[in-house]
Amino acid sequence: MLDYLSVKEAGAKWGVTSRMVALYYVACKIEGMVNKDNLSLISKDTPKPADGKCKKTQ
Repeated sequence: MLDYLSVKEAGAKWGVTSRMVALYYVACKIEGMVNKDNLSLISKDTPKPADGKCKKTQ
């Protein structure tokens, strides 16, 4: 259990909300996520996924 973070902890590590982490998971952008009963755990070494936002160039 020490090799995993909760959704809230992963969000704090990545600088996003736990809701955004859940959206990353739904969009299949997080590998190494394990669901145990009512708890979602993310491997500690999983990098933050790209958010998909595009920068405008002028």
